[in-house]
Amino acid sequence: MTHQYRDFTRDPRFVACADVHATEATPSSPRKIILDCDPGHDDAIALLLAHGSPMIELLAVTTVGGNQTLAKVTHNAAALAKIYGIEGVPFAAGCARPLVREPENAPSIHGETGLDGVVLPEPIKLDSRHGVDLIIDTIMSYDAGEVTLVPTGPLTNIAMAARKEPRIVERVREVVLMGGSAGTGNWSAAAEFNIWADPEAAHIVFNEKWPIVMVGLDLTHQAVVNDVVLDKIAAIGSETSQFVLDLFTFFKQSHQGTFGMDEPPVHDPCAVAFCIDPRIVKAVQAPVQIELHGTMTAGRTVVDFREPAPSTCNTRVALELDFDAFWDLIVDAIRKIS
Repeated sequence: MTHQYRDFTRDPRFVACADVHATEATPSSPRKIILDCDPGHDDAIALLLAHGSPMIELLAVTTVGGNQTLAKVTHNAAALAKIYGIEGVPFAAGCARPLVREPENAPSIHGETGLDGVVLPEPIKLDSRHGVDLIIDTIMSYDAGEVTLVPTGPLTNIAMAARKEPRIVERVREVVLMGGSAGTGNWSAAAEFNIWADPEAAHIVFNEKWPIVMVGLDLTHQAVVNDVVLDKIAAIGSETSQFVLDLFTFFKQSHQGTFGMDEPPVHDPCAVAFCIDPRIVKAVQAPVQIELHGTMTAGRTVVDFREPAPSTCNTRVALELDFDAFWDLIVDAIRKIS
């Protein structure tokens, strides 16, 4: 089965936006991020990239129930910290379930552990704080405009943090999230999994005034694991590269069985890649609203591409990926960690 997406690159606004990205300067200093995740095979690669890139300063990692239960994804995140050699970064468990709806996980994609296909070591010790409090404390401990939020799971923790401490909204530099789709969904015909899993939380996040970059399926389905990518990773010949290959072996099998995809997309590291170098991910400014009530469209990210975008629009939608540059970042991160 293949997924068809509208060719947004023919949109004149996209061309104009691409010109802007082409002239952006290479980032001169690492970007400080909080990674909010639900590992998950592609979250595991997002964490690897965040730790392994010299252009990211990883401040904290929080977990949220999504791909698997909170207990499982938290165990996975803390075990990945041991595998990647992450030290001095607090890891904390956040919200176990959506704000309103019943939780539903994705074992058909990530297995019963959330990271099937690999053997994990004993996890590192968690921070004693709730994940929402760790997010708030971290943002408030830095100057306004310094910290970027990178959620790669359901947006429950981010919504709760914004509600508990509204001052974080004006202090966050940007929210670069993996989720949504301007075209076809993946967990339903209309919705992508992360937004579908907690649309009420997504509604809160998208309606706050912070800048948002939506890195959704239109972009992430371009970040596929093909044989060329696997060969580059295998050539590294390290324990970390073999771990990544084992992750991708299971991930490929699950995507073949569930979606009929021979080359699985790795969604979550695309959001981290944007933080490393925004030129790798091209995006257009467009309003986004979350469908909450549709019988068959709950969790839909309704992207309004009509011209012009209102002056108050604070959302950008990612549409085109520099495939080679993206995978070069990940391969370089594997080498660095190895």
